[in-house]
Amino acid sequence: MQAVENMARQRVPRGSPAVGWRVVAAYGAVAAATQMLWLTYAAITTESAHRYGVSVGAIGWLAEIFPLLYVVLAIPAGALLDRWFRPSLALGGALVAAGGLVRLGGLTFAWALVGQSLIALAQPVVMSAVAKLPGEYLPTHSRALGISLASAAGFVGMLAALLLGPLLGASRLELLLEIQAALAVLAAIALALTLRRRGSGEGEQTAIERGVARALWARPEIRVMSGLAFLGFGVFVALSTWLQTLLQPSGISETAAGALLVGMILAGVVGCAVLPAAIAARGAERRFMAAVVVVGGLGCVALGVLPGIAGRAVVMAAMGAVLLPALPVLMTVAERLAGPAAGTAGAIVWMAGNLGGLVVALLVQALVHHPLAAFVAMGAVVLFAIPLATRMVTLRGISDAPSGEGATADRQPHRTSGVGASADGGPDRTPEPGELAAARPAGP
Repeated sequence: MQAVENMARQRVPRGSPAVGWRVVAAYGAVAAATQMLWLTYAAITTESAHRYGVSVGAIGWLAEIFPLLYVVLAIPAGALLDRWFRPSLALGGALVAAGGLVRLGGLTFAWALVGQSLIALAQPVVMSAVAKLPGEYLPTHSRALGISLASAAGFVGMLAALLLGPLLGASRLELLLEIQAALAVLAAIALALTLRRRGSGEGEQTAIERGVARALWARPEIRVMSGLAFLGFGVFVALSTWLQTLLQPSGISETAAGALLVGMILAGVVGCAVLPAAIAARGAERRFMAAVVVVGGLGCVALGVLPGIAGRAVVMAAMGAVLLPALPVLMTVAERLAGPAAGTAGAIVWMAGNLGGLVVALLVQALVHHPLAAFVAMGAVVLFAIPLATRMVTLRGISDAPSGEGATADRQPHRTSGVGASADGGPDRTPEPGELAAARPAGP
């Protein structure tokens, strides 16, 4: 048992690093396509309502079904990834492509809804894989960077949707849908081809134990990260949804508000590409989360009180540069904590973020006619994360925990079997990578 647990902690990807990076690149393309198709109608809501002959609220549901289905399907999606990683992820990519093609069936709301529903079904599988895929195909020292770039790809997809929609407009909706469908199909094919090569978890005699989601949730580290995702991603979703409406009384046009949002996401993409790997190398996750809370809380308040657009543009860029990279930082730690169960761990964190998006967006909706109160409320939501940020686990804390406080399985050879158990049966020590998955004994 001990030998197999050590193997789970020290997974070494098969093949050269170049092969692993090709898989990450193909996955990034599918993640970008998924997020792009999710927000297809978000930037052209009013025009799309006229084109389809439905209400603006109905068009809103073409995007709102995504977080709803994510909350419901996140845990099953994570379990699928942990048990059948390559087939599940390839199927997710295929569903995204199928949804993009179905939307071409006719320029009616019914076809759009069916296509969006297929993409929404795939999104939990595709996006939850961000924590597990680098662990399957990249060496340990490259995984933080792999998770960062894969996460950044999702934000690039959101950026593409926000730019392509207004550029082509609902008057050329069919061309917009054709371009997006073609990109999704190409990405899905590339991912299916690269996934033919097995990752590090394939062929090992490991089995994710039943109830792994409950066991992961029992870990205080996972609960802390889920809380941070709930609050941080919740505010990001609320800003993305209501920024235009909240800034309209200040005389900021729809186009200008859209440009502010694009600037925020662009700064976040740059931050995702640069910050998480450096943070992981320095073990600075706790300090970074504290900085995210301070910048996010003060930034929301500043958006409500600053005049004009210039100051708000600086604030939005600063918030994006730290708020969006927080996601890959959380996913990197989740992957190290969960090991072979990283798919479920990533699903839990993503589910918390999507649930936060629903809750905080509804809170802001209730205050939408009082912009200052809405911005202050979002700032307060971020500041609620202060206690969580101070308890954020670091990668160095996982790897270098002293004896008696997070001792490794090697130092505690008589550890009771079961997820997260310590040598004396206590549940509170920091686990080693891969301890949150149970291993079946290997053959002789």
